[in-house]
Amino acid sequence: MYAAPMSKGEVDKYLLSLEQPKRGTLEALRQTILDIIPEAEQCISYGMPAFRVQGKVIAGFAAFKNHLSYLPHSGSVIPKLGDALSQYKTSKGALQFPIDRPLSKALVKKLITIRKRQALGH
Repeated sequence: MYAAPMSKGEVDKYLLSLEQPKRGTLEALRQTILDIIPEAEQCISYGMPAFRVQGKVIAGFAAFKNHLSYLPHSGSVIPKLGDALSQYKTSKGALQFPIDRPLSKALVKKLITIRKRQALGH
């Protein structure tokens, strides 16, 4: 029971360490993720904010010098979205987006839906 607030605090600390507009953009992404999976436990995974459901990491994000990244924590999520991601720079395990433009809720929902299906079977 005590782990969730502790982890949320770690995510808060991560976000507070960022300058604007990175912080605001990632705070918006955090809220979008929590709107889609309110049951998620916030944690830090590999030094970056992440969201766990039933013990499986479903989503995460990170800030870098010139971009932000959405991290599905699976190398097979991003390839499934193909052309829907054509405006973004992607790798197998990350979707890069501008520091001042949050990802759309519809896109985040697609990313989470694919990852949840893989990780949890639903």
